[in-house]
Amino acid sequence: MLPVAPVRGASLRLRDGTRLDADIWAPEAPGRFPVLLMRQPYGRRIASTVVYAHPAWYAAQGYVVVIQDVRGAGTSEGVFRLFADDAADGAESVAWARDLPGSNGRLGMYGFSYQGNTQLLALAGGGAPDALAPCMAGWDLRGDWAWENGAMPFSAGLGWGCQMGWLRATHDGDAEAATAFRAAARALPLAESRRTLPAVMQRFGHLTHYPDWLRNPEPAPYWDAIAPRARLAECAAPPPMLHVGGWQDQMLMGTLDGREALAARAGGPQALVVGPWTHLPWGRRVGAADLGPAASSPIDAMQVAFFDRHLKGLGEAAPALRLFDIGARTWARFAEWPETEARSLFLGGTGLAAATCTDGVLRDSPAAPGVEWFVHDPWRPVPSLGGPVAQPGGTQDRAALDDRSDVACFTGTPLAAPLTLCGRITAEIMAEADQPSFDLSVVLSIVSPDGRTMTLAHGHARCDAPGLIRVPLRATLCTVPAGHALRLSVAGAAYPAYAVNPGTGAAVADYRAEEERIITIALRHGGASGSRLVLPVLR
Repeated sequence: MLPVAPVRGASLRLRDGTRLDADIWAPEAPGRFPVLLMRQPYGRRIASTVVYAHPAWYAAQGYVVVIQDVRGAGTSEGVFRLFADDAADGAESVAWARDLPGSNGRLGMYGFSYQGNTQLLALAGGGAPDALAPCMAGWDLRGDWAWENGAMPFSAGLGWGCQMGWLRATHDGDAEAATAFRAAARALPLAESRRTLPAVMQRFGHLTHYPDWLRNPEPAPYWDAIAPRARLAECAAPPPMLHVGGWQDQMLMGTLDGREALAARAGGPQALVVGPWTHLPWGRRVGAADLGPAASSPIDAMQVAFFDRHLKGLGEAAPALRLFDIGARTWARFAEWPETEARSLFLGGTGLAAATCTDGVLRDSPAAPGVEWFVHDPWRPVPSLGGPVAQPGGTQDRAALDDRSDVACFTGTPLAAPLTLCGRITAEIMAEADQPSFDLSVVLSIVSPDGRTMTLAHGHARCDAPGLIRVPLRATLCTVPAGHALRLSVAGAAYPAYAVNPGTGAAVADYRAEEERIITIALRHGGASGSRLVLPVLR
């Protein structure tokens, strides 16, 4: 490792006259070095250290590290608008950072979450980075971040909306708005009549993106203006990228979809690393599960090896895919996405799958036709537990939750041999309700011989018509041990991770709590119903 010089400040004056401020960490050694640029809105001294090593560590590996406050954030000038200016500003920042003192002219970008999207948008704006490492970034933004199958990830969305509003209010000197946003973020206002648009957003929502996300549940020009999927549609030859995700991360499907889309184009290699983690932190404990020392984040070392390869010409090419097997508690390497076969497990039961968690079954073939009834009561909605957007998140034991009479459970027989799942999981459920709209919360868990029911993959959908409803669950890589069983749990809510469906068909942004209806849901299975769980089984 090289010695590192004291941090120094630098500023870029954009073409429109706006000043963007940055910190620079560089080796205190002779020679010139590649640049690593991160663009972020949270205050540049944080520098994604909630998941990464400090910028000084990266500098010690032989890089000039530039951490920049985006427009309207930190001490940078201008008005912050979520992602709206990051394409043009990012392209200018890439050109500026490439020519900084001590640079050898080669430049990469790194960062996770918002900082992952600023990389993709800088490329979309005409920037020419030599390598990117977008981590836990959105691709479509609407469907893989703000909304999920027509349902709104509520608590995470509102909490982040308050945080971003607080950042802008603090930057702009609006003390009243900053105080209100801070209070709301620390204790989400879940008891107000306007559940999804509480008073803090009615009054100060113009300072944050949250109302825009809330009012745009469908594809719209709003999303096309800020989504990498649309902005990079004409990018025929992307640079080498290291895409990093987590099996329990909210933006997992954006990570997978973005990497898949870019890998199909001519250009640099598109490597993929998926760990077992939630959005943060990245350690061996993911929720209530201890996944062993191999689960402790190797991402810093992987990123340096990636940049050494593509910015310095050092080292060997890494495997295209490095995926953490949650069940085996180890990393698997693949040259390409492994081949799987779709295996169906059909839902069955005698009508008591919600009344008791021991009645519903998962079978290799459909049984006689049957129906399971359960009631969603908005006064006591099924609480969210585990997964990518709930708190607590990650892997959790939901055995007690499955004992509720408003959760229908379908459990398979204990496995005679290990079963490895690799890829995207889908539940297809024939369902209807006595109200115009209802939700389906679907969770796949692993039931151990001692009765623990550890969550593995989650999916949620708003349903505005009866019929066979397809609910995508998150992808995974998991070798399920012999003696363990799979369970599918189906409910009408997962609150507050997802907004309560009022049952009226009203838009999520418009309804009031007093309008919420009790909803009776009928889940049909067996015969020709088609209700089944579709698993990607590794060959």
